[in-house]
Amino acid sequence: MERLLLLQHLPRRSTMRSHPKPAVEAAFLNVQDAATYLGISVNTLYVWRHRRQGPPSFRMGPGGRVMYRRDLLDAWLNEQQQADSRSNPALNPLSKAPQQRERRRAV
Repeated sequence: MERLLLLQHLPRRSTMRSHPKPAVEAAFLNVQDAATYLGISVNTLYVWRHRRQGPPSFRMGPGGRVMYRRDLLDAWLNEQQQADSRSNPALNPLSKAPQQRERRRAV
């Protein structure tokens, strides 16, 4: 009976493993964290970097570790969204008035 009462007062394992969130979010992300942030694979991010297609990155420190700035990732995502006609009504071809064809004049 005493053991049962002790077990009821112990914290659950899930609460023991939870880590407190950092007060400040990192301004720089490594490749793994940037890929997670963007929701893509690490390999895709490396391929984009090699082809110079993806978000801007740079090498930091003596080891030359590839890093991404969080604010530039957000700006790049915004550019991608604005360049897509499905999310930018100004680029949607269906929102424009149809163009009139010029009539050929008989000679």
